[in-house]
Amino acid sequence: MALNATCPSCGAPVVFRSASSVFAVCEYCSSTLVRHDLALEDIGKMAALVEDRSPLQLGSEGSYRGVHFALIGRIQLKYSQGYWNEWHLLFDDARTGWLSEAGGEYVLTFAQPVMEPIPAYEELQIGQRFVLSSQVWTVSNLEHAECVAGEGELPFKVGAGYPLLAADLRSASQFATLDYSETPPLLFLGEAVDIRKLQLSGLRADLAVTEKTVSAQVFRCPSCAAPLQARSADIVAVACASCGAVVDTSDANHRLLSQALKHNDETWEPRLPLGSKGKLDGQPYEVIGFLVKRSRVDGIAYDWREYLLAGELGTYRWLTEYDNHWNVVEVLAQPPAGAGAQEIAEVRWSGESFRHFASSPNAEVVYVVGEFTWRVERGERNRVVDYVAPPLLLSRESTEFELSWSLGRYVEPAEIASAFRPPRALPAPLGVYANQPNPWLETHRRVCRLFWKLALIAIVLQLWFWLFSGGQHLLRESFEFTPQSVAESRQTREFMVSGKPRKLAVRNTTSVDNSWLGLDLLLVNKATGEAWPAAREIAYYHGNDDGYWWEGSHEDEVVFLNVPPGTYYLTVDAELPAERPVPVRTQLEVAIASAGWSNFILVMVFLTAFPVFTRMRQAAFEVQRWAESDHAPESSEDDD
Repeated sequence: MALNATCPSCGAPVVFRSASSVFAVCEYCSSTLVRHDLALEDIGKMAALVEDRSPLQLGSEGSYRGVHFALIGRIQLKYSQGYWNEWHLLFDDARTGWLSEAGGEYVLTFAQPVMEPIPAYEELQIGQRFVLSSQVWTVSNLEHAECVAGEGELPFKVGAGYPLLAADLRSASQFATLDYSETPPLLFLGEAVDIRKLQLSGLRADLAVTEKTVSAQVFRCPSCAAPLQARSADIVAVACASCGAVVDTSDANHRLLSQALKHNDETWEPRLPLGSKGKLDGQPYEVIGFLVKRSRVDGIAYDWREYLLAGELGTYRWLTEYDNHWNVVEVLAQPPAGAGAQEIAEVRWSGESFRHFASSPNAEVVYVVGEFTWRVERGERNRVVDYVAPPLLLSRESTEFELSWSLGRYVEPAEIASAFRPPRALPAPLGVYANQPNPWLETHRRVCRLFWKLALIAIVLQLWFWLFSGGQHLLRESFEFTPQSVAESRQTREFMVSGKPRKLAVRNTTSVDNSWLGLDLLLVNKATGEAWPAAREIAYYHGNDDGYWWEGSHEDEVVFLNVPPGTYYLTVDAELPAERPVPVRTQLEVAIASAGWSNFILVMVFLTAFPVFTRMRQAAFEVQRWAESDHAPESSEDDD
C-alpha cells in the first residue's frame, strides 16, 4: 500500500509507492527526504541531474515478461567514460528492480541473495571467468563511479559524490552486476533488454521523435576557438573538425583529451559526412562521430574507419569501413559462451561457429572528429580479435578495465549509399574482406543442386535402357571343335533382326582350360550378302606356383554396331593350338546388346565439370580471404 506524506520543507505531497523505498527526492523543492516510519527527515537539497538524451522519465510505464511496472526513481552516475542512469522500477507484483541505461544499452536486473563468497574487487580482472550462483560468468567491466544526483523513490540513502565500485559480469544468456558499495557486496541479476519490447509509455515528449532533441551544449574549442556543440550529456567527448582537438564536454572547463593536430599529422575525410541521416533496417540514424583506427602487423599499418550512428530512444550503432568494405555493427549484450580473456581458434554464438581470423594487439585511435558517448582520445589503444562466419564478423575489444563483443554484418556499398546518400559515390571494394560473402558459394550450391537433378535423370535413363532396351536373345547354339574338325567352317541357324538398326552382341562361353581358342566370326546378311567380320582369341590359364594363380577368361563378347533389319547367320572358323590338341566346346549366343556405359560416363564427366569449376572458384575466393588473416596459407615462395 502506498504511503502518503508531506514534504517537511515545502509542504508538497510525497508518495512512497514501494514499501522498500526509504529515500525520496521531493519533485517540487528537490529536498532529500528519508522515511522514518510515518515521519520524513529532510537531509538537504539533492544536486541537479545532468540533462541527457534518455527517453525515460519518472512515471514512465512498461511491461516485462507480462508484468506491468512503473519507473519510480533514478540514480545518475558518473564514471570514467561518461554517465549512466539506474532507474528504480516497481512491478505490480510488488517486486522492485533496476533498469540500467548506458550508451544506448538497457539492462534490467533484480537484487539476488547469494550465500557463497564473492570475489574481492581487487581480485577481479577483465576476461576472468568464475562460477557464482551456479553459473559461469565472465568479467566484462570494472568501474569506479560516483553518484551525480538522484530523483524519485530509492531503497537506500544516496547523494552527490556517493562512491560506487562495480563489476559487470556476463554469461551466455544473462547479465549481472556486483555492487561493492556495501559489505558484503550486492548481486544484481538479469538480462539485456530491447527497449522497444518493454512496451513503454509516458516517455519524454521532447525525445519521442528523433528530429526533436534536448538543448545542445554550445561552446568554443579551447584549442582553435571554433564553435562546437554536444547535443546531450550522453556526449562526453567532441572532436573539433577544424583543429582535431578532442574536448571533454563533461568538464566545466572543457578539458582537452587530445591536443590539436600538428601541421604534418595525417587527416581523413569521412565518406559519410557528420550529420548525414538515413535508415538502416527501417530505423532512422544520424552520423554523429567519425574515427580512424590503426593496427601495425609486421611493420605494416592497417587503417580502418568507424562511424558512430545515433538512433531513436537513445540507441547507438556503428558503421565500419576497411578498403571500401562496409559493416553494420551492433554491440552484443550477451557474449559468446566460453569466451574469456584468452584467444581461441573457434567461438560459437547464437548457434553459429566463428573461426579466428586476426588479432590486433594494439589498435590505436589516430584520428577523431564529431561526438562520442565515451571519452575517446587520439592514442587510445585496445586489443581487437576478430572471428568470422561470413557474412558475420564477431569482434572482441578489450582494455585493462573493459571487455566488449560486437557483431558486424557485411553490407554492400550500394546499400550504404542508398541509406545515407553521400555527396560522392562510394568507391568499389578492394580485394576480399574478412566476412565478405563468397559470391561463388550460392552459385556452387545452385550448380550442385542442378547437377544432382541431371545426374539422377541420366542414371534413370541409363538403367532404363540397360534393363529394358536390350537383352533380347536371337540365337543360342553350341559347337565342339576337335583337332580333326577344326578345319571345317561352321554356320549357325538363321535369325531375324527387326525394327530399326540394332547393336548385336555375340558371346562365346567355352570350355578352354590352360589353352586357347581362335575364332573368326562373320555376320552375314542373307538377303544382301553384306558381312561384318570379327577375329577373337579366347585363352584361360591357371596353376599353383607358391599359391594359386590364373589369367584370361572362359568367355568373350564382340559387338556389331548398327546392324540393319534383316535375316542373318554367322559363320565360325576355329583354330586350336598344335601343342595341345584338346577338343573345346563353345556356346554361342546372339542378343540385342543393352545400352553401353561409355556415353553415360561421358555425360557424367560433362556434368561433373560444372560443380568442379564452381567449387574451384569458391575455393580461390576463400584463399584470397584467408591470405589477409593470421592463418594465411604458406606458399612455396614463403618457404624459400
